[in-house]
Amino acid sequence: MNDEIKPRRAVCGRCLRPRMTCLCALARPTAHRTEVLVLQHPQEQRQAKNSVALLRLSLARCEVIVGERFTPDELQALLHRPGRETRLLYPDVPAAPAPPAPALTGAPLRLVVIDATWRKSLRMLLEHPALAALPRLSLDAPLPTRYRAIRAARRADQVSTLEATVQALGVVEGDEFDGGPLLGAFGEFVEGVRERQGNQS
Repeated sequence: MNDEIKPRRAVCGRCLRPRMTCLCALARPTAHRTEVLVLQHPQEQRQAKNSVALLRLSLARCEVIVGERFTPDELQALLHRPGRETRLLYPDVPAAPAPPAPALTGAPLRLVVIDATWRKSLRMLLEHPALAALPRLSLDAPLPTRYRAIRAARRADQVSTLEATVQALGVVEGDEFDGGPLLGAFGEFVEGVRERQGNQS
């Protein structure tokens, strides 16, 4: 029996990825007004193919909270900020119909994004009434995704969390928001993951 303890892989203190797959060089600081709150399923945090680390590095107003279940008080504190309207980035689906959405008043926005597989995101929504009750922002026609090169999707309109958030910020902020460089960096990230997958096969 080999009792030798394997050394831990060195981890980047900024992107929290192994040094071998550090994302810091891909970060594209992107100006935006909207606050972004990502509720990340714990299993996604460990995914090498997950796009949220790059999103967090590039958006100054991006907060990532890892968890699957939240108490009502925790969720209330996370979802709402004084002086900001909150919208959930999620489609209107039969299993969890979107509530009536009041018109935006022009106040700064707090955009809530669930980072999980489709099945797990729906479960998180159904298990948290305060989350399901949020007015929603849906992407009527999501742009073609680059994500399918490295990760399968169950729905035709599924895109990565990064792509969906960038598109939503474009809808909210219009021409003032330029997500092109960040999407370009995401393309480089996908290509890097694809190459590593090919080398392992």
